[in-house]
Amino acid sequence: MGNCPIRCRSNMTILENPPEPASSAAEDSMIVSLYNYPSFGHTELTMCFGERLTIISDDGDFMMVRSATTDRDSYIPTNYTAKVTHRWLFTGISRYKAVELLMQSNNQTGAFLIRESETNRDCFSLSILRRTNSSYTADSVKHYRISHLQNGWVYISPGLTFPSLHHLVEHYSETADGLCCRLTVPCFIQGVDNAREARPIPTTIRRPTINWKDISRCGRLSLVLRKRTESDNTLVSEGLREAISSYLQMTEGNDHSWDT
Repeated sequence: MGNCPIRCRSNMTILENPPEPASSAAEDSMIVSLYNYPSFGHTELTMCFGERLTIISDDGDFMMVRSATTDRDSYIPTNYTAKVTHRWLFTGISRYKAVELLMQSNNQTGAFLIRESETNRDCFSLSILRRTNSSYTADSVKHYRISHLQNGWVYISPGLTFPSLHHLVEHYSETADGLCCRLTVPCFIQGVDNAREARPIPTTIRRPTINWKDISRCGRLSLVLRKRTESDNTLVSEGLREAISSYLQMTEGNDHSWDT
């Protein structure tokens, strides 16, 4: 039997694919201010940066919102806000604003958010705060591109793929696994996290790890991909085999330059 032409150099952690966590509409979606308003002179603020807003009316390009901090109403451009779902997925936010939000004093090391990538619209970016000292003078926010496989699975490192963003967040909340630090809590939002109490992130259920270095021949790889039993210890689930197949079609290179 000849050697398989594709070599796999990394370990892949295998995850169950349970239903996404259920949440109420109020918890699942909100809007957050990206600016202080008004931002000129010494006029008293009616809206503060990084706070949750209540929409009173929405005209498309403009909306009337109520501040959770000042309890006052403002008529503002829609692009003064970002939509937040799942508490950590931000839509309509730039890399610069992600850094500004994470650098707020209420955030500690490991605070994070996921946003749409500015350099690749088909990808996401994970932004993580890393505090380095008490004076906050050397703090940094690191950004990691989250890419998609053809079957919809996502990854930061090609050797570790997940069926959804939720599973990716769960994994990196348990271990840094190559990132600058472990994820701790979502980015602070005023009016939601006033007490800064971290919500527990559901525990990831894992299958055993496949050691790709042990799978060096096409015959043995095919056996793993086909293996299916009625036991709870099944090595590869039916849904995962498609992801493995997609992964094996990726380039052989192991590029660890994830910053985006």
